[in-house]
Amino acid sequence: MNILILGSGGRECTLAWKISKSKMLSQLFIAPGNAGTSEYGINITIKETDFQAIAKLCKDNKIEMIVVGPEQALADGIQDYFAHDTSLAHIAIIGPSQHGAKLESSKEFAKKFMKKYDIPTAAYQSFDKTTYKEALEFLKTMPAPYVIKADGLAAGKGVVIPDTYEGAEKALKEMLLDDTFGKAGNRVVIEEFLDGIELSVFILTDGKDYVLLPEAKDYKRIGEGNTGLNTGGMGSISPVPFANKEFMNKVIQHIIEPTLVGLQKEKIDYCGFLFLGLIKVNNNPYVIEYNVRLGDPETESVIPRVENDLLELFIAAKNKKLHQHQIRISNKAASTIVMVSGGYPESFQKGFVIHGITQETDNMVFHAGTSRNENNEIISAGGRVLAITSLANSPQEALKKCYAKAEKISFNNFHYRKDIGFDIL
Repeated sequence: MNILILGSGGRECTLAWKISKSKMLSQLFIAPGNAGTSEYGINITIKETDFQAIAKLCKDNKIEMIVVGPEQALADGIQDYFAHDTSLAHIAIIGPSQHGAKLESSKEFAKKFMKKYDIPTAAYQSFDKTTYKEALEFLKTMPAPYVIKADGLAAGKGVVIPDTYEGAEKALKEMLLDDTFGKAGNRVVIEEFLDGIELSVFILTDGKDYVLLPEAKDYKRIGEGNTGLNTGGMGSISPVPFANKEFMNKVIQHIIEPTLVGLQKEKIDYCGFLFLGLIKVNNNPYVIEYNVRLGDPETESVIPRVENDLLELFIAAKNKKLHQHQIRISNKAASTIVMVSGGYPESFQKGFVIHGITQETDNMVFHAGTSRNENNEIISAGGRVLAITSLANSPQEALKKCYAKAEKISFNNFHYRKDIGFDIL
């Protein structure tokens, strides 16, 4: 099969690495890709949201399947675009319809869905500019801290958790009145704060049946001890020690199964990954958010633990035959640390030559924000630059291998957290 992966980050590099191993693969394309993905396939300089150019690429190269990495293409309706064109409809899209993508692209839609299908989540109300004063009054009825979310997609930065009413009022004003997040903040969702510990759970589903992928825990804050600004993610570990059989049975019974029932009842066309951002409160799982694709950097810890041929699972999902397959998970633990540009997630410089990248079987480097210069050297090209993933018999051992590898890699003004997993290991 000829396969196209859309995206350019660490998640897409990991998927390219995994798919390149498939016995069913003929040729792999990545658009736009990065310096790392070029090791596994052919990079094509096309934006993942340029559907017309993607369609031409697919026709010219007889592509049979598109694996969608980032959320924006799904929110913009790439699945619908292909499904409604008779010359493209035969191409499988691993990712939901635009309707299904609203589980991520609209916080309000997701909360209403959860409420309708009795899926445990925080209590909430939503507001827009016309109900700004009511939003302020609603805040007064809630104890601090406050959870305020931009309704739309905001590149993972649309959630603030102020500790004071004054801070919440400021955040609300910035979102609704000052347009800090543009259209994404035209509506906001205010939620009760749930006090617990977070984890990420992933399934691959054909809309009815599913396979459960390894769970992971990611670390979003830039600084040690979960301090400083929120980022796209500074590292992850899998498995998660507290996600034992009893807890995961609750996740399946109270969250995954009702979600799939809801998708079917709402007639939502869904073939792809579903990410459940969960929080454990008093040993019970609650949904913080849905994502309609794999998370990053969780992908870098999750996918290396999957022993199945990923293309085989994708084909089964496309053909509604996932029930015929069982997921095979490695007993090894995976840990990932992310090397970022100095200054990230605020202003940072890029274009620095990266030294010391090597690949080993259980000690991999996935590229997140890289490209090549005129001398064909790998250079930094983003905030998150590299994700180092190691497999070992325990998360602690895997982390030790990660950090040993990180010490051999360098570029100007880099940074990484040295305490990934500190809170649960």
